[in-house]
Amino acid sequence: MTRLYETYPSLLLKKVYRIHCFPVLRILILENPSNQCHPCSVFQLVLLHFMKIHYNIDNLPAFRNAIITIGTFDGVHMGHRQIIAGLKQEAETINGETVIITFHPHPRKIISSTILGIRLINTLEEKIELLEQLGIDHLVVVPFTDAFANQEAEDYVQHFLVNKFRPHTIIIGYDHRFGKERKGDYLLLEKLAASFNYRLKEIPKHVLDQLSISSTRIREALLTGQIETADKLLGYDFFFSGIVIHGDKLGRKLGYPTANLQVVNEEKITPGNGIYAVYAKLKSQESENRDPEKNPKQESHSSLLFHHSHLKGMMSIGFRPTVDGKKRVIEVNLFDFNEEVYGRELRVYVKKYLREEVRFDSLDELVKQIDQDKIDSLKVL
Repeated sequence: MTRLYETYPSLLLKKVYRIHCFPVLRILILENPSNQCHPCSVFQLVLLHFMKIHYNIDNLPAFRNAIITIGTFDGVHMGHRQIIAGLKQEAETINGETVIITFHPHPRKIISSTILGIRLINTLEEKIELLEQLGIDHLVVVPFTDAFANQEAEDYVQHFLVNKFRPHTIIIGYDHRFGKERKGDYLLLEKLAASFNYRLKEIPKHVLDQLSISSTRIREALLTGQIETADKLLGYDFFFSGIVIHGDKLGRKLGYPTANLQVVNEEKITPGNGIYAVYAKLKSQESENRDPEKNPKQESHSSLLFHHSHLKGMMSIGFRPTVDGKKRVIEVNLFDFNEEVYGRELRVYVKKYLREEVRFDSLDELVKQIDQDKIDSLKVL
């Protein structure tokens, strides 16, 4: 461990150590100079690593021995993490910086005529949060436009990759396509490597195949109530966010007031219909008023960490057949919570699928089942 306290005398700390406590986080452990506190509170964990986010590709910094990879990284799931681990390992061997190039909006919205089929596992903001937790040095968000998609493949390599990033190493899949009519490929990158003085490393076919399988499997699992499968493939509990809107107040009448959610991003996938055990957390009002592109340092909900500070609850997604509902709604009942939060953003972490939607003969029968749903939720939360 490297001592840092000589560098930070103003902290008045007895010792400051830099460690890698989790594989996904670089952390400072600050040892309390007082020996009078309880042993369990002697240490505080403070985030050390901050990923730099770049939206303007015409104003990028001079990267140090840039190790770059390119992709949408939707889901930032376990397959992606295998690639990211290799990226970081490569950077460590040459004292380089990790650089991920991603795109917004999703390229399929620009180059495909079937944009209605897009169901993203992560929004851009969520992707940024997840990648930062994995210890990436730089994330470059490239505005994906018709002009960008239709540049000549050689221009893409020279004017985009080489001139803007000066890469030491490019780590990319054998099936990577780029440029006008997607004529650019791995072979072109390989052909130009010597001329532009970069190394090229191929992501093996079996890894890429697994990436594709994982992304498809995650979406299928979410839509069919296989939450544990989805979370295992993701490496974290699937989550989504919604704005709390007014409903018909039926839940309040039944003794179970709910937060009715309008999903923030319509392209974001949501779980299939049914009843779920969930954790939830309200986004701070200060963070809600922040423009993510002007100030991308968003409040972290710590998706990869524990839920000890989150609210427990249960969620219903569907058409509410008992009351002849006509539209699909998402409702969350938060346990031991009684605040007005209309207009606030609520993030929901989906923990377990409990049951399918059922039509009951009376509201009394519905309430009896909701009582049992709460009991079942608390067993897994």
